[in-house]
Amino acid sequence: MNNVDEVVLNFSPGSLTLLNAILAVVMFSIAIDLKPEDFRRLAQAPKALLTGLVSQFLLLPVLTFGLVLATQPSPSIALGLILVAACPGGNISNFITHRAGGNAALSVSMTAFATVGAIFLTPFNIAFWGSMYAPTREILQATSVDPVAVAITVGFMLVLPLILGITLNVKRPDITRKIRNPLQWLSMGIFVAFVLIALAANWSLFLQWAGLVAILVFAHNALALGGGFTLATIMGLSQFDRRAITIETGIQNSGLGLVLIFAFFQGLGGMAVVAAFWGMWHILSGIGLASIMNRTEAAR
Repeated sequence: MNNVDEVVLNFSPGSLTLLNAILAVVMFSIAIDLKPEDFRRLAQAPKALLTGLVSQFLLLPVLTFGLVLATQPSPSIALGLILVAACPGGNISNFITHRAGGNAALSVSMTAFATVGAIFLTPFNIAFWGSMYAPTREILQATSVDPVAVAITVGFMLVLPLILGITLNVKRPDITRKIRNPLQWLSMGIFVAFVLIALAANWSLFLQWAGLVAILVFAHNALALGGGFTLATIMGLSQFDRRAITIETGIQNSGLGLVLIFAFFQGLGGMAVVAAFWGMWHILSGIGLASIMNRTEAAR
């Protein structure tokens, strides 16, 4: 059996370019739901938004580091967990929040703010928390990851489509009304299909290591969901807002994680398996949690 820290998954440069394009379309499909006044409204009552961003970019990385220290996984698996925690919330969180009866407007705005913040906070959290754990620090030193290059990648993949989507919604709302639902479903379908095709090319390696990371991913996702809910509760937010923050913290942009892994870590096996497994599991856990939450109407 190969050492998971030495396995490199097969992923061509052309496939990486295609994944970048798909994620840009997914982000664009979210952005056409937004208008500048959505940001101004949250700026006037920022408590829920700030709580969500703290949960996303501070609490989750801290909980992740605690999980890594407690379980001492293989270095590449540990760095995969840290990297996923450093990514902004995933786009499907908006859909799941709506299904859960939570504050979908807050969820979409959190995704937007987190996406912009990810230009700086994602490379910072990867570098900071990765360097705090000796085995992952060795991987970072060996790969010489440039935070500026990570920031540029995040910017082009997420922030540029966000700006274009908001601009289209402001200038031509008639167009965004027509394409909104079809584009969101189409982009998600294409993204899921692409991940499955990428996994098929590495299926034997994925199966070999999936069992090793499954329990860690289950625990990591539970910490994310539980951490988001607990912080929102401590801050005295309504049930309506708590649902959005819980789901936004527990649904990570694992697609961005895969892009960063293949672009900057050469498809390092443990990291890629963690991100791929996260990409499948958080959808199942999120939809399951939403179905439970939706049984009762959220108090506002």
